Amino acid sequence: MHERGTPPPEEGGPSAGDGSGVDHAFLALERELAVFLRRARASSGELAREVHPDLEPAAYGLLVRLEEAGQQRATDLAAYFGVGKATMSRQLRALCELGLIVRDPDPADGRASLVQITDEGRARFTRVRDARRAQYMSKLAGWDRDEVAELARLLHQLNERAES
Repeated sequence: MHERGTPPPEEGGPSAGDGSGVDHAFLALERELAVFLRRARASSGELAREVHPDLEPAAYGLLVRLEEAGQQRATDLAAYFGVGKATMSRQLRALCELGLIVRDPDPADGRASLVQITDEGRARFTRVRDARRAQYMSKLAGWDRDEVAELARLLHQLNERAES
């Protein structure tokens, strides 16, 4: 039985062809994503506080992106996360004030700046990221590595389609 009381379609739940007009596969996906996102938001708050007690939960994702992609323009970060320039500017200002990022002039456009993670920001972020990765490894210890890779592939595909 599924955690929230209804078996997923692949485990005997109704399918879209049951005459109800409801696509139960997408209903199950919506339900699972809602739970996952709620837990992820709570986790992001905890992770952000571990990086710095005054760090906003949403700003943790900025550190993830900067660590992964390197220096970026604020407008590129805003587009990547699907937020407005004002929201991005506020979050970046907070990260700057905490000493976790710096802004340097963009040599290609003097009016713009490039944002990058500081050494202190990288050290704090790496410590928290490594601890989070260890938690994932512990929680998914019973999974086959191919299943973990498939989950990562499917989430990547979902994220890519969300960008377009």
